[in-house]
Amino acid sequence: MANIIFASMVPHPPILLPWIGSEKDRLKLKETLEALDILANDLKKSKPDSIIISSPHQDWGFNVPLHFLSKDFKGEIKQYLIGSEPPEFYFEKGKKLYNEFEKNKRYALIASGDMSHCLKEEGPYGFHSDGPKYDKAFKDYLVKKDIKKIQNLDKIFPEAGECGLRSFCFLLGILDKEKWKPKILSYQSPFGVGYLTAKLK
Repeated sequence: MANIIFASMVPHPPILLPWIGSEKDRLKLKETLEALDILANDLKKSKPDSIIISSPHQDWGFNVPLHFLSKDFKGEIKQYLIGSEPPEFYFEKGKKLYNEFEKNKRYALIASGDMSHCLKEEGPYGFHSDGPKYDKAFKDYLVKKDIKKIQNLDKIFPEAGECGLRSFCFLLGILDKEKWKPKILSYQSPFGVGYLTAKLK
């Protein structure tokens, strides 16, 4: 068994970064920032040898979680960029990576991604009813650990405009043989995009 000592799902809006978002923006995301602080403390206490971050974006998809969760970390950080293959492809890819982990290393996993971008008319993609339905279903299925249903969410709600499902499925694949317990620390959507912060291990 691999030694996974930390796992989380985090949002990655650039406005979380202090040099991009305004103070007003950050006040609207207070719960998200507080949840990220909790994860940062948990990650520091877990003392990993290696941090693995998955994301659908090369730029802020890695930079936001790096800034909040691993700014003082001096060990190994690996990044796996997620593409457009189906969620189940990345679930299986996560399972395969798990088998490649070194037994004497302590691993921390961070899945970076946002929920629906279609939650409000003034949001980036406008409003679509698939958006709030997708976000609610994802949260419900995560709490119930219903992985099969999570993998099918893009088929059920094709117009949700999410960007994190494949990244999250990659993480769930890695955890497939592990004991893990989901805890949603925060969920906010002040700008029409869903931001989920959750601890899984």
